[in-house]
Amino acid sequence: MPVKPIKLTFEGAHGAELAARLDLPVGPVRAYALFAHCFTCSKDLTAARKIAQSLTLQGIGVLRFDFTGLGGSGGDFSSTNFTSNLEDLRRAADFMRHEFAPPRLLIGHSLGGAAVLAVADSVPEATAVATIAAPADVEHVTHNFDGYLDDIERDGQAEVSLGGRPFVIKRQFVEDLRHHSVEAAVGKLHKALLVLHAPMDQTVGIENAGRIYDAAKHPKSYVSLDSADHLLRNPDDAEYAANVIAAWAKRYLPDDTPEQPEVSEGVVVRETGLGKFQSMVIAGQHRMIADEPENVGGFDSGPSPYDFLSAALGSCTVMTLRLYADQKQIPLDSVRVEVRHEKVHAEDCAECAEKPMSKSGKIDRFERLITLHGDFTDDVRIRLLEIADKCPVHRTLEASSVIVTQEYSA
Repeated sequence: MPVKPIKLTFEGAHGAELAARLDLPVGPVRAYALFAHCFTCSKDLTAARKIAQSLTLQGIGVLRFDFTGLGGSGGDFSSTNFTSNLEDLRRAADFMRHEFAPPRLLIGHSLGGAAVLAVADSVPEATAVATIAAPADVEHVTHNFDGYLDDIERDGQAEVSLGGRPFVIKRQFVEDLRHHSVEAAVGKLHKALLVLHAPMDQTVGIENAGRIYDAAKHPKSYVSLDSADHLLRNPDDAEYAANVIAAWAKRYLPDDTPEQPEVSEGVVVRETGLGKFQSMVIAGQHRMIADEPENVGGFDSGPSPYDFLSAALGSCTVMTLRLYADQKQIPLDSVRVEVRHEKVHAEDCAECAEKPMSKSGKIDRFERLITLHGDFTDDVRIRLLEIADKCPVHRTLEASSVIVTQEYSA
């Protein structure tokens, strides 16, 4: 089951708050990718979601965001242009570099593909670029509103309908396109390139893929998306594209070592700067997000601190029981532990005699529900439940711990 995307925001080229989603794998993050959506689309398009979800299965975390004035992002779309799109992308890469790790893979769909090609040199950590249905000439986007070009030139702007939605296109947008050459950017690209395109694409013709491929130096690859449409509306087409990208990128990602910008003897927790509570937890090669539920002001983007505490007790219990069963050759097929936590009044807790309580008279109560599967006697079952109480985290929680706080200067 894919992990729920984390809601994020960062400042875009025009100072607006841009909405983003970070899709993370269940285990360690092998590398991060930055995804740029198509013209007037959003990060939540089927193709973007499916590609992000599929890449997470390969250990790749994916940041997808809405350009200024689109989707959930703030700002005025009519004041943007291709140049500002490129700056949005650079800021997205900077945000990833600062908060998580720099993107190693750049992916762009349609005009977003042209954008990642144009911006790739300013993301030195990226080793590979993949484009989906990208135009070889950014002025190609004017075909979407070519019936309004005379009005835009004469009046300075015009309201056009794109995908059934009204957008204001200004003269500066059209003029800015003339200052960018995708093929020139591709010719200077010192990264591996994958070009994906459907032969029957009715929006951006297949000849664009040929021009991009011809302009690129090796290593370069081309993969046909067969009968897919321009937006990859069919989830199977989006998933196929994602699987191809993941398999191809594997050769060009550094190695199988997860991204780990910080090294510490213990667990490092630092604020992400997003919302009231969200924090990044780094334990060795593992990364997790800690947060609080939405009803107390969090994003619900990760487990709460008490969830992590309950997880520590549950996982320690499972490991302890497995170790004991293997040592004693007990045919324990599986163990499931559910941990529930609550603060209760000490007088209401029959199991809490002589336990320290807070000033409020409450005490932390952890209820551990253990399910054991296997062919063994009731006596063995009782013994296993006794062993559960010997798990190290159980003992730590029951004992009085000492916490030493010191100020640290890096």
